[in-house]
Amino acid sequence: MQLAYDALRETPVAEDPYRHVIVRGFVPPDDLAAAMRDLPPVGRRGSFPIGSLRLGPAARALMDELEGPRLRDAIASKFGLDLGGAATMLTLRGRTGERDGRIHCDSAAKRVTVLLYLSRPQTEWEGQEGCLRLLRGPDDIEDYVVEVPPVNGTLLVFPNGPTTWHGHKRFIGERWVAQLNYMASDAAARSELRRHRFSALVKRLTAAA
Repeated sequence: MQLAYDALRETPVAEDPYRHVIVRGFVPPDDLAAAMRDLPPVGRRGSFPIGSLRLGPAARALMDELEGPRLRDAIASKFGLDLGGAATMLTLRGRTGERDGRIHCDSAAKRVTVLLYLSRPQTEWEGQEGCLRLLRGPDDIEDYVVEVPPVNGTLLVFPNGPTTWHGHKRFIGERWVAQLNYMASDAAARSELRRHRFSALVKRLTAAA
C-alpha cells in the first residue's frame, strides 16, 4: 500500500498551539475504500487493539504499513526524534459515545500520537461535531487553533507533552480512527494494550449478556 509519504515529508510542522503536522488524503481514495470494506463491524465505543480484531487483507495491509519502518522514519525525521526501537501501540476505534471527546493530554507513556481518520464525509462533521480540536488550554473546547474533520484518510501527528490539549464536541455514532502511539517503553506499551484488551473483553461480554 502506497501512502502519501511525499506529502508528509513536504508538509511543514505547525507550531501553534503545539507542534503537529496534518496531511489530508494520506491514504489514497481507492486504498481507503478497500480498507474500509475490510474492517469488522464495531458496535461499541472504545479503542480496540488491532490484534483483537478480524481484519480483511486491505485493512491488514494498511495497519501493517502504519506500524512499519517507513512511517516511523518519516515521523522521526519530521520532528527530529529518535524513534529507533520505540515500542508501538496500534488501536482502532469505530464509534464514539457521549463520554468521548473530553479535553485531555495523552498519557506520558505515549511519546508520539498518530491519528489516521477513516470516516466518510457527512453533515455532522460540517457542523463540527466529532471534529478533533487542538486547544490552547484545558478548560474551553472553543479555545482552539486547529480543527480536524475525521475523514478521508487525514493524518494527524504530534509529539506528546503536558500542554498538548485536544478534544472534540460531543458526537454519538460511527467515527473511524486508527491511533498509533510510539511508546516510552515496552512495559508501557504492554500495560496500555492489556488495559485495552480487558476493556474490549468487557464490551464483548456485556454485548452478549
